Amino acid sequence: MRFSVAESMCDPGQYVPLAIAAEEAGWDSFIIPDSICYPEVSDSKYPYTPDGDRSFLEDKPFIEPFSLIPAMGAVTKRLRFNTFVVKLPIRHPVLVAKSATSVAVLTGNRFVFGIGLSPWPDDFRICDQEWKSRGKRMDEMIDIIRGLSRGGFFEFHGKHYDLESVKICPVPSEPIPILIGGHSEPALRRAARTGDGWMHAGSDEETLEHLLTRLSELREEYGREREPFEIHVFSFGTPTVDSVRQMEERGVTDLIVAIRDPYADPDSITLEDKVGALHRIADEVIAKV
Repeated sequence: MRFSVAESMCDPGQYVPLAIAAEEAGWDSFIIPDSICYPEVSDSKYPYTPDGDRSFLEDKPFIEPFSLIPAMGAVTKRLRFNTFVVKLPIRHPVLVAKSATSVAVLTGNRFVFGIGLSPWPDDFRICDQEWKSRGKRMDEMIDIIRGLSRGGFFEFHGKHYDLESVKICPVPSEPIPILIGGHSEPALRRAARTGDGWMHAGSDEETLEHLLTRLSELREEYGREREPFEIHVFSFGTPTVDSVRQMEERGVTDLIVAIRDPYADPDSITLEDKVGALHRIADEVIAKV
């Protein structure tokens, strides 16, 4: 089992010292969220809060992940950085491929590319991208990103993207793991069909059990049940040795642990207390499993 720190929407000055502390304490990964901008007027609903309310995002600070990860990577040697998740179809695939390969190179193959569909039509409108075709475009984007990240000249001719033969330099020495986030049937199918793994967005235990069962069924349907596959799941509260072992039995490879409620307003926990929490969980749980 690997352990990922989830801390976001905090003082941007905390990220670098938290990355250093996480690596020193024995954590494996740091989760980096993605959010572009805040529309002044919107009636969009958030799919992961009970009532769809998105007001918790008001004035919460987000640093662009392809900028933040190299800063954290520069002060660490082992820690992986997982985006959770980059809203892929609101961007252009060639620009994303350039950003992703650059980050992977700068971090020495410590970049894990978690991607998904933005739940908000606003993002697509603001970035001048089509909403209705987002899923099919995302499938083509994954092919383009993988093709360009392998190095050499690559061309692509699909329904939504037509790319002449181009190459990106430099590219990482290892493939960039692409993880698919989302709880919908299309998201689970995409993860099972083409992803290197799946990312859980948080739920109750009953819902998680259903999602893991369905994911297993779909991997078998696509003939990929024997292939390596990462499963990143949020811990239900502070983990214990027993809860970690239960997750391992379910096939979970990476446990995501939030050291505070990121939806809280304001963030009143000091950096020192967050570092203390990282070390405490590492001593009480990570070191014992």
